[in-house]
Amino acid sequence: MKVVFRDLRNGEIKLRVETEDDLWHLYNIVRPDDLVFALTQRREEKASDKIRAERGEKRTMRLGIRVEKVEFHEFTDRLRILGVIEHGPQDIGKYHTLNIGVGSELSIIKERWGRGELSRIDEAEKSTERPLMTFLTMEDNEAEIFVLREYGMKRIATVSFSGLGKQYGSSKKEDYFNEVWKALKESYKDGVLMIIGPGFTKEEFAAWLREKDPSLMRNAHIYGAAHGGGAGINEVMKKAGAEVLDGFTLTKETQDVERLFTEISKNGAAAYGKEDVKEFLKMGAVEKLLILSKIMRSGEGEELLRLAEETGASVSVISEYGEPGKRLESIGGVAAILRYVPRNS
Repeated sequence: MKVVFRDLRNGEIKLRVETEDDLWHLYNIVRPDDLVFALTQRREEKASDKIRAERGEKRTMRLGIRVEKVEFHEFTDRLRILGVIEHGPQDIGKYHTLNIGVGSELSIIKERWGRGELSRIDEAEKSTERPLMTFLTMEDNEAEIFVLREYGMKRIATVSFSGLGKQYGSSKKEDYFNEVWKALKESYKDGVLMIIGPGFTKEEFAAWLREKDPSLMRNAHIYGAAHGGGAGINEVMKKAGAEVLDGFTLTKETQDVERLFTEISKNGAAAYGKEDVKEFLKMGAVEKLLILSKIMRSGEGEELLRLAEETGASVSVISEYGEPGKRLESIGGVAAILRYVPRNS
C-alpha cells in the first residue's frame, strides 16, 4: 500500500492499492459513515422524448460515497464499498458500489482516525516490501500449495496421487513429483518457498526439484512437521526456529494466540471475554489486547481500543479467516495478555 496524501487535520488519507493484501487492510480500515472518494464507472442517464429516460453509456467519474457497507471475499481480487453518493457530477443521494482492486486509488475521510487504523496503514506499507511466501506441503500421496496472505492462508492447488506405496517403483514417484512440479510452476511466482511435511517425501522432492528446475529452489526452505496441509503450516509457524517467517502478519497472530492459550492453560497472565478484558484494561494491567477483526469492524471493540490507547496496551487484530482467529473466536473473540495478575482477580 502507498500513502499518496495525508491530512489528518481534515481527516483525509489517500491510498494506492499495490497488492491483493492491501484489500484486506482496507476492509479493516474503511468503516460505515466514512466518506470515500474513488474513480468508478456509472451509467449516464440520457433524457429523451420518451416517458422513461434512456440508459446512457457507462463513463468514468470520481464519486464520493458515504459508506454503509464494506464487502471482502478472500477468493476474489476486489473490495466492494457500498453507500450513498454525496459528491460527484450526477445521481446525488443514490446508491453506488465502488469496486476497489490492485492499482486503485481512494481517499478516505474520517471524523477521527484511530491509532489502530493508522498502525494498520503503516504495517500495510511495510508489507508491500516483504517477499511473497508460498507453502508446499508434501505427503506420500498428496501435496497442497498455499500462498500466505495478510488475512490467512489461501489454498491454490491440491495434487492427489493414488498408487504410491512400497510395492510401487520409482516411476510412480516420478509421475507424482512431475504433477507437483507442474502445479508449483503455475502457483509460485516469486519470494520464499517453504517445503514442509512429515516423513522424507519433502526431502526427496526437494532433491528431485534441484535437478529438474533449480530456479524454484533458489529461495526454498525445508521444515519437518507432523502433519501436511494447513495443520503442518500452523505447526511450523509456532516453531521459534522458523526465522524466515518473522515479520509476517499471520506468524505474529499465531505467536500471539499461542502465547495467550499457554497463559490460559496454566491459569496465568491472561484474560478473555469482553467484560473481563475491559476491567483489566481499566486497571492498566493489559500488555496486549487481542481482538478478532470482525469485532473491530463492527464497532463493538471501539471502547476496548480506546482503553488500550489510553493505557498504553498494544493491540493485535486477529483475522477471522486464519487458524489463530478461529481459536480466538472460540473464547469470544476478545482476550488479553496481562502485564501482571491483579490481586483478587
